[in-house]
Amino acid sequence: MSAPELIRIVSRDSPMALAQVERVRAELAALHPRIRTEVVPVKTTGDRWMGDLSQVEGKGAFTKEVDAALLAGEADLAVHCVKDVPADRPLPAGTVFAAFLKRDDIRDALVHPGGLPLDELPPGTRIGTSSVRRVAQLAASHPHLQCVPIRGNANRRLEKLREGEADALLLAASGLERIARTDVITEVLSPEVMMPPIGAGILALQCREEDTALIETISELGHPDTYREATAERMFLHVLQGHCNSPIAGYARAERRGDLSLRACVFTPDGKTVLNAHEWAGRLDPATLGTAVAVALLRQGARELIDAIDH
Repeated sequence: MSAPELIRIVSRDSPMALAQVERVRAELAALHPRIRTEVVPVKTTGDRWMGDLSQVEGKGAFTKEVDAALLAGEADLAVHCVKDVPADRPLPAGTVFAAFLKRDDIRDALVHPGGLPLDELPPGTRIGTSSVRRVAQLAASHPHLQCVPIRGNANRRLEKLREGEADALLLAASGLERIARTDVITEVLSPEVMMPPIGAGILALQCREEDTALIETISELGHPDTYREATAERMFLHVLQGHCNSPIAGYARAERRGDLSLRACVFTPDGKTVLNAHEWAGRLDPATLGTAVAVALLRQGARELIDAIDH
């Protein structure tokens, strides 16, 4: 089966999304120098809408237009941040993830113009974030800090910080790395301090199911450990049926000797209730591990916590 001569790659048109596409193009060129690539940029509902995501179909607001271009045949390959792809419903019919690239940093980073670490921020410091996951965890660990909603791509958020809309920001470390802005990072927070979102740091490549030659070519870019981690995390979120307003966090980790673990939490938005689960796969496959951790949290009352939150 011969590899395609041209691959049209659809992506959000933000600087970070386009930087992610360049990574895919570079990895593809290293393996298949003869394949040409074109970028098909689209502006998504999530990029245009600056309000609460739950009012515009949640995380799906970042993927709908990308999926449409793929299904309409306007592009051959879509690049997604896994954390932005809803897991409470399947991928659009006729599409499949062909590969998960090697995972980047899963951690959150604090950006504070004065250079203070999180534990030294004075009471009342305004932390810019629209993530319910971050808000809940900060409420639990640093209740003296104030979260203020802030939306837009990372560059726009940094502008808003300079304009005084917040005193500090929490952003994904991997995102700042992708747009070459690690210079602004004050502190990278460990997952024990700020547990990451499901799918943090993972780029997924989505194709149409019928494009078997393309899938075969793209699958060579996949990273086996990242595939296992992503599969466990997305199954966990699918079983929980979490939505964009659910403060859910978690990450799987494939150890060098092959063991896979999954640690996860469900919070109330005020951070006053935190449900924890952590399991090792042993002989379990990744999807079964994800299910097991979700069931452990459901037994602790996760369903009631999630259903009590508007979405």
